[in-house]
Amino acid sequence: MASPITVEEIAIPDTLDGPGADDFRAAIEIRNRASQLVFGEAAGTNTPEELLPSLQEQTYDRKLPIVARWHGEIVGMALIVWSVEPDTRVTWVEAAVDPAWRNRGIGTALVDHIEAATQAAGRPVVQAGGLHEVMETGPRIAPPTGYGTLPRDEPVARFLLNRGYTLEQVHRVSFLHLPVAADKLAAHRAAAQARAGDEYRLQTWIGDTPERWRDDMATIFRRMATDAPSGNLEIDEEPWDAERVRQNDERRKRAGRTALAAAIEHIPSGRLVAYNGLSVPNERSRPVDQGVTLVLKEHRGHRLGMLVKVSNIEQLQAFSPRSPFIMTGNAEENRPMLDVNEAVGFVPAGYAGAWKKTL
Repeated sequence: MASPITVEEIAIPDTLDGPGADDFRAAIEIRNRASQLVFGEAAGTNTPEELLPSLQEQTYDRKLPIVARWHGEIVGMALIVWSVEPDTRVTWVEAAVDPAWRNRGIGTALVDHIEAATQAAGRPVVQAGGLHEVMETGPRIAPPTGYGTLPRDEPVARFLLNRGYTLEQVHRVSFLHLPVAADKLAAHRAAAQARAGDEYRLQTWIGDTPERWRDDMATIFRRMATDAPSGNLEIDEEPWDAERVRQNDERRKRAGRTALAAAIEHIPSGRLVAYNGLSVPNERSRPVDQGVTLVLKEHRGHRLGMLVKVSNIEQLQAFSPRSPFIMTGNAEENRPMLDVNEAVGFVPAGYAGAWKKTL
């Protein structure tokens, strides 16, 4: 008897009212349902309109959307991403099965397809992010970093362990419910600025990166690969330059989101050395995503992380007073940034695991 499950790559559509758009929309809906299971209805979701521009961009990374069907109905999805650089060994993966269709072999079929594709591409190090439901009882599994644990019997963790994946990092997903009291933010900002001293100056902007800062922002995005905690994951440095920063700004506008930035200029060198970015959806009743927060290693110890974070929250509350909360994620071993988050008022909302398997 033929299996009711089929797995195939789908095309990334040119528009959301043209050929392939229905399959694309169905795949994004599966992705959102899996996130909602962990974080609730509002958090961790993206509209097809928001995701399409980034998936259409294939200059730096090859992106392959995959769907699993049950008798033709899309019930699972995956996204395979690998760098176009020829010497990389790494494949990045996210995958999800509609919670209503789990335990029918759909996840197994998806992962079989993913691993075959990565082998054929010569990128055998599969690294995946998994969203994990909170379970307070039962055995735990810890990563080699020694920071954070996940429930071993949680469905996604159990599936990945059975497939031979190892847990490399635990990431805490946190929410900051808005608004934050203005006097609290001002006090944190003043204390951080006093610690930073006269050599550091705050810069903020909304929307496109000012041309004068594009080279510096390219450096910050490139340094995310080397300066952010990554455990035993294999991280390839990404080829960022000023033109890629400009293109990234253009894609964000096409996605219907507005970027808010707070950065720190090191006055003696005239270069940006710290950054916090927020992404605000056009529908202001939806949550705000916090993306990159980074202080370059050589400038740490001056409370610059606190300074950019609270300054951007102040900017956000003036720009979008209806925004309900900010959602962010941090590796559990990144205690300096977690200290900042907790002081400002972020609270844990769930956990994600970073998993790895070398085929």
